[in-house]
Amino acid sequence: MTIRISKVTRELNVGSATLVEFLHKKGFTDVKDDLNQKLTDKQYRLLVAEFSQDKSIREEANRFLQERYSKRPKADEPEEASVKEESKASAEPEVLVEPVIKIKTVGKIDLDAPKVEKPAEPVKPVESVKPAAPVKPVEPEKPTEPVKESAEPEVTAPVKSSSKPEPKKTVQKKQPETVKTEAQKAKTSKPEVAKKQKPKDETVKSVASSPAEKVTAPKATADTKSEAEKEQGKEQVFKVKIPKDGGLKLKTVGKIDLTAINQSTRPKKKSKEEKKKEREAKEQLRQKQRQQFKDSLIKEIKPTQGAEGSRPQDGPRKKKRVRIGGEKVDLTKAENYHQGSGSGESRSSKGGGRSSKDRRYNKNDKNDFSNKDVNRQIRDTFSSFQKGKSSSSRYRKDKREQVQMRQQEALEQEMAESKVLKLTEFVTANELATMMNIPVNKVIATCMSVGMMVSINQRLDADTIKIVADEYGFTTDFISVEVAQQISEEEDREEDLQPRAPIVTVMGHVDHGKTSLLDYIRKSNVIAGEAGGITQHIGAYNVQLEDGRHITFLDTPGHEAFTAMRARGAQVTDVAIIIVAADDNVMPQTKEAIAHATAAGVPIVFAINKIDKPSADPERIKEKLAQMNFLVEDWGGKYQSQDISAKKGTGVPELMEKVLLEAEMLELKANPNRNATGSIIESSLDKGRGYIATVLVSNGTLNMGDIVIAGTSWGKIKAMFNERNQKIKSAAPSEPVLILGLNGAPQAGVSFHVVETEREAREITGKREQLQREQGIRTTQTLTLDEIGRRIKMGDFHELNLIVKADVDGSVEALSDSLIKLSTSNVKVNVIHKAVGAISESDVSLASASNAIIIGFEVRPSSAAKRMAEQNDVDIHIYSIIYDAIDEVKSAMEGLLAPKIKEEVTSTVEVMEVFHISKVGAVAGCRVRDGKVSRNDRARVIRDGIVIHTGSIQTLKRFKDDVREVPAGMECGISLASFNDIKEGDMIETFITIEVKQTL
Repeated sequence: MTIRISKVTRELNVGSATLVEFLHKKGFTDVKDDLNQKLTDKQYRLLVAEFSQDKSIREEANRFLQERYSKRPKADEPEEASVKEESKASAEPEVLVEPVIKIKTVGKIDLDAPKVEKPAEPVKPVESVKPAAPVKPVEPEKPTEPVKESAEPEVTAPVKSSSKPEPKKTVQKKQPETVKTEAQKAKTSKPEVAKKQKPKDETVKSVASSPAEKVTAPKATADTKSEAEKEQGKEQVFKVKIPKDGGLKLKTVGKIDLTAINQSTRPKKKSKEEKKKEREAKEQLRQKQRQQFKDSLIKEIKPTQGAEGSRPQDGPRKKKRVRIGGEKVDLTKAENYHQGSGSGESRSSKGGGRSSKDRRYNKNDKNDFSNKDVNRQIRDTFSSFQKGKSSSSRYRKDKREQVQMRQQEALEQEMAESKVLKLTEFVTANELATMMNIPVNKVIATCMSVGMMVSINQRLDADTIKIVADEYGFTTDFISVEVAQQISEEEDREEDLQPRAPIVTVMGHVDHGKTSLLDYIRKSNVIAGEAGGITQHIGAYNVQLEDGRHITFLDTPGHEAFTAMRARGAQVTDVAIIIVAADDNVMPQTKEAIAHATAAGVPIVFAINKIDKPSADPERIKEKLAQMNFLVEDWGGKYQSQDISAKKGTGVPELMEKVLLEAEMLELKANPNRNATGSIIESSLDKGRGYIATVLVSNGTLNMGDIVIAGTSWGKIKAMFNERNQKIKSAAPSEPVLILGLNGAPQAGVSFHVVETEREAREITGKREQLQREQGIRTTQTLTLDEIGRRIKMGDFHELNLIVKADVDGSVEALSDSLIKLSTSNVKVNVIHKAVGAISESDVSLASASNAIIIGFEVRPSSAAKRMAEQNDVDIHIYSIIYDAIDEVKSAMEGLLAPKIKEEVTSTVEVMEVFHISKVGAVAGCRVRDGKVSRNDRARVIRDGIVIHTGSIQTLKRFKDDVREVPAGMECGISLASFNDIKEGDMIETFITIEVKQTL
């Protein structure tokens, strides 16, 4: 069954636009705002369920109108007229009696008025209910017949007001009026009733007429026939007169009830924003009024004072003239309001008990008004304005204002705290970038702008952190200061200092001969022990020259991944040797090493290596250095340089002399008679010996049994070895040693200290661990909604989770740093765990839980870990060269990316003629213009330069034979799958799709 919208609007009493809008919200978007639009049963049921209330209102209104029109006598007037005539004919013998009775009743009402007033009160609620009780007080009309005199003067008023028909009708015409006056009295409209014309008559008539209108049915069963006839007459007159006198008023009452029932006409509730705007506007108005009152009071108090002071000269006449001759008061202005109140006070004082003679000026009566009085008067004035509000509403308002103030203060405090970085000293660049919510590249760029070369995982000192934070509008709060202050540094006296050996760091690019130079100096072969012939560990060696002097050498890796190692070497060194190959160029890592040494303020000696090669050109290297503002002494600069051959030893002694000369100029001294301090060069985990740390003593002497703290690790030294793995008992300043006994692998680059007791060591390391945990929580970057939206927008986003294990801490840092740098916008590399030591079962379980790959650098998994990895399908990759690890991870990231689809056009075919074959369809007779058509190619139909169809080739024939391919210049027949709209002159382009692997 279908129904039109026009019918539904009439039935539900709702506009068509409202119905269509409701259906659109319910998902029926095809419904249009058209009165002839047809609706389904489901749509109709939804509308009835939603707008049934409006339908009930409509039905009630129709019922009300029908009742009202049924009482209206327009169509029934001739019938009623005949009824009146019959009633007159039947009532003719009694006509003489009835007017006398009614005159008596009207007259008697004056006497019985006080008695009848009481039953008149319950008529107020009886407008809708028909009570039987008020009928009784009407019966006493009969015994009151003898009194006729009092009614005579009052008969004239009703006769004049009514038209000329019989007295029955005159009395009954006023009955509906009295009913309405009674309803008006019930609504406390006493001023209207308080007219002096027959007040008692109206009240009694209302009481008599109200039951006569509503209780005519019960009176029909009375004993006397005259009463029944009277009631019949009343009913007839009642029907005739209601539409003339009371129809409009009844209509208005009905309308009021309908609007009260209709919920849709009620005003909508105000939203929070509208209420907030109103409150703000009221608050602004209140503040403006308060300011106006304050200004006006300050202006007006002093002039009134002056007027009072001038009274003795002018006398009372002056005061009277001021009072009467004042300007007209404008109550809307604050100033005039105040002046008006003052004039009122003067009038009240004038009307007091004292005479004008007693009213004399007294100098002591002069009042001094202070700000306190002004403020009190302002408060009193505003409190008088707010009298209308209850104390509870004022209390709620004060509460709201207090809550708003607290929220504003909390917001301001939160904004201020968000710009404060609470961190420990020596946080990494990556952690600092995470805390400031900026890319790590910006932090690195800022450090480079101040002359510092840093990597992602390189830890920054306090000064650098401050510089970077200030650059981006953050302030720093170092929470590890109290921990650092617990380690007391002893001041060395000048007489206790003794000369110490210089610490020399050899830096340069990969394969430029750093380790070869140290091998020649030490008369050893370190290169043979390194995988791939490249240095991947930082080495520390103590060398004794022929003249007995000692030099400590630090050998740093040249690969770009070992930036942090080079930075550590530059920080702890006294002199830096920058090696450049004569047959090569000044490479990026060479420039980086120079930047590290310059930032650390270390003297630089350039060594130009491989001069024994035929392609060597030392002068070109010096020219390149000059372009970088590093002029060597041969070119008139301040930097020393030496041409050497590390393999043959050419120029090496001269290089050592120049290094020692730079060291002598520094006057290096240390105090050996104190607790040792220094730096951790490298740390590792040995299966047989536990955690091992290579340390470089910078001051004091390190002895067996000393309690050492380094970062969050501590321990008592159990054994010490030199670089040749020989056991020693003490280490002097500038001497590198290998120590055993720590409870963990300290991070490379941290400083170590010797403390007196184990308790002190536990307390300091415990606090450092707590700070480290807090730092880790702060730098943990959670997944935000913006990041989720970015990934969804990209569509093809992947994460590669890695676990990095290496033999030494420096390699862990270098490898994880390099792998994190591989992250792109499509593939993110997460190093979820990194540590020193062999691959254990816990690493395998973590990888299984987080779907990660384990990368081992110079380490091997244990047998149990290997079995567990096979059971859980966990990939373990072992590498010895950092290049290989980086390349394989990069290829794995490329494998995560979806290949790109590329189209390659194979041929262009022109349609010469079209053949329509039954059960086959359209076959295009074509000539191959270019390329070669293959049976497995896809085809694209082009008409007038516009592609109209893309699909596959169904058949490819040459004459009547199916063929696999047709070369250029040949003719063929082509039919396309599910497409027959081929016309002469169309071009068919065949192509194949190729998947191209994405690269990073």
